[in-house]
Amino acid sequence: MEIWRISLFSHHFMKRSCRSLFGRLSGFESEISNPRSSLGSIYKFGNSCGPSTKSSLELHQKKYTQLCCFLLRDHHNILQSSLAMRPDGTYRIHYRSFGSEATKIQRNPSFSTLTPDDIFYFKEILGEKNVIQDPDTLSTANTDWMRKYRGSSQLLLQPRSTEQVSLILKYCNSRRLAVVPQGGNTGLVGGSVPVFDEVIVNVGSMNNTISFDKVSGILVCEAGCILENLGSFLANQGFIMPLDLGAKGSCQIGGNVSTNAGGLRFVRYGSLHGTILGLEAVLANGTVLDMLGTLRKDNTGYDLKHLFMGSEGSLGIITKVSILTPPKLPSVNLALLACEDYFSCQELLQEAKRTLGEVLSAFEFLDNHSMDMGITEALAKAGAVYKYDLSLPVEQIYNIVEEMRLRLGQSAKVLGYGHLGDGNLHLNISTPEYNDAVLAQIEPFVYEWTSKHRGSISAEHGLGLMKANEIHYSKSPETVQLMVSIKKLLDPNGIMNPYKVLPYSLLS
Repeated sequence: MEIWRISLFSHHFMKRSCRSLFGRLSGFESEISNPRSSLGSIYKFGNSCGPSTKSSLELHQKKYTQLCCFLLRDHHNILQSSLAMRPDGTYRIHYRSFGSEATKIQRNPSFSTLTPDDIFYFKEILGEKNVIQDPDTLSTANTDWMRKYRGSSQLLLQPRSTEQVSLILKYCNSRRLAVVPQGGNTGLVGGSVPVFDEVIVNVGSMNNTISFDKVSGILVCEAGCILENLGSFLANQGFIMPLDLGAKGSCQIGGNVSTNAGGLRFVRYGSLHGTILGLEAVLANGTVLDMLGTLRKDNTGYDLKHLFMGSEGSLGIITKVSILTPPKLPSVNLALLACEDYFSCQELLQEAKRTLGEVLSAFEFLDNHSMDMGITEALAKAGAVYKYDLSLPVEQIYNIVEEMRLRLGQSAKVLGYGHLGDGNLHLNISTPEYNDAVLAQIEPFVYEWTSKHRGSISAEHGLGLMKANEIHYSKSPETVQLMVSIKKLLDPNGIMNPYKVLPYSLLS
């Protein structure tokens, strides 16, 4: 594919060491503002904390040293930061954060904060080892895969059964403790990590294969099963998963279903809405909904399982699923072909459909900018990356890539790749660091362009935190309002994955 080249900007990491810097400070103020409350928040350090014992001082010093290291080192969240001493001897850090919608919202004041009694209760029902307060483990669980979103949860729970999930949610709902369901945490829109201090409920310990019927090909399993492990299990039975993802080594089937993940086999096997036959889910009040059917046909009333598929944990936690799996193919062939331009790619797709028919499992494409990068993990290491998951008419897909290149010029590298067979573009924009001027050129232009061409701003990655307030570009006001009504009906206290999927202004 003939695309002009743009040189990749070199990325410079912040090299300033704040450990030695703050190690020289004699004390720290014990009060700081929430780092996500607004742009340009001020952190204060100095001698104003009053008398303190040596151990208490060391504790404050360690806490704020770690905080400042995060501010200075996390190049995915920080555009610029500077340290200055005030006349009164206190220090302040100015920073500007990009990549999180949390800067536009405030913590819901109706939510409670954790108490020792809460911790005691969770240990009683889960056992001490499944109630995680370790800072290192929490740091990982608070951060998304792209290191773009970061929460401040102080508690990670690891239930081992549906009953334990039910007890957790019933208690959290009674206490108004906000909850974030988490699986493999491989999402790209901030949907699986806290925004503030929500309790993380990770179902990774619920990873049992319950049953498999070789006659029908129907698999029943718990939500914490890793996708690749399910694939290996089925391969030994002569079957395959209808879903295949690049993150299959760590993503979990519950998260896949909760986000209605698309993946590489969509052209042949369709979406999870077609291959998921049933599921079990736990509502915010602890009610267990047993919809774990294994029938191919069931027209008795509303098919409620579809409410939870793609809801990103905002209506409840999926705990079990039943999946229709296809037989393993006797052979798989892969061809990598070079095309002169995007029009040639479309012609090739048409020819592949005509000649291969149902045998065609996937038809992917990438431009030479994407090829030059070793996408997608290299993007995260090259600096800042703005990722957009768009569904568009096939003939329009690459037009937005070319328009974005003209719009941004030399300030960014624009890459286009994705699932051409089902009209799904992954638009990636790479820059040395997050920049508000670049972001202003991208958004809302990318959403407006997509809406103008009757596309979807979320093809397979979900809305999460990143696009919750942009849902109107793809859905009518009446449709969104109905979604809000469903959310309020099933989760009246709003504890399930708050600030995600739907505009916070409509739920508050």
